Amino acid sequence: MSYIDGFLAAVPVANKSAYLAHAQYMATVFMEYGALQVVENWADDVPHGKLTDFHRAVQAGDGEAVVFSWVRWPDKATRDAGWKAMENDPRMQADSLPMPFDGKRMVYGGFINLLGLPGAAATP
Repeated sequence: MSYIDGFLAAVPVANKSAYLAHAQYMATVFMEYGALQVVENWADDVPHGKLTDFHRAVQAGDGEAVVFSWVRWPDKATRDAGWKAMENDPRMQADSLPMPFDGKRMVYGGFINLLGLPGAAATP
């Protein structure tokens, strides 16, 4: 069953190109460590809610866009091994990999895949 790492971040609109370059760099690393797919999504139609919304989740301010991303792994074991290996990868050091957004406001987590269409559906 596939496993998903999900990410939500606020990125300054002025840093969109830098974010894309950072995401492409990270995608290469994720794929080297076994990820099957990396998807990056830039906010287009993300409304502000009355109680909760994507903007509040990452404290996005004026001039910032919400980015919603995920990495699909074949399974949790591959994901765990990949992240463990990346901890020791010199390309992942903060000084060699500046983030074009405030990482302290990023929301992330690992998810068990319940459904995936088209293709093979996950088994709960």
